[in-house]
Amino acid sequence: MLVLAAVLVLVALGVWLFCLFEVLSTNEGDTRHMPKFAWFLIVLLAFDLGAIAWLVFGRRRGFVTADVTAWPPDFLTSSDDPHQPSSDGPAEAVPLGPDDDPEFLRRLDRRLRGEDP
Repeated sequence: MLVLAAVLVLVALGVWLFCLFEVLSTNEGDTRHMPKFAWFLIVLLAFDLGAIAWLVFGRRRGFVTADVTAWPPDFLTSSDDPHQPSSDGPAEAVPLGPDDDPEFLRRLDRRLRGEDP
């Protein structure tokens, strides 16, 4: 029973520290409902209740690291992708990498044989 209590205390401490550091590393404009300093004090003084409040109400939702806030993101729905067929006919296939480009492979073969400096 003592081990279970110790594990629960360590988990609570870990959640509290995670939220405390997350509040500190969050930009002022990314917090919701209150200023960053107020969230810091709530998490610091209210321990895990403050940490849970931060996780539910304080931090910004969405794809924070990629700055994508809507799904699907624009770059997935763009019609400018050369690999997607257009409505006015079949698109010309563009190589995805050098090993898909026949001209690159020919030049590499000539270079390996010593024919091309």
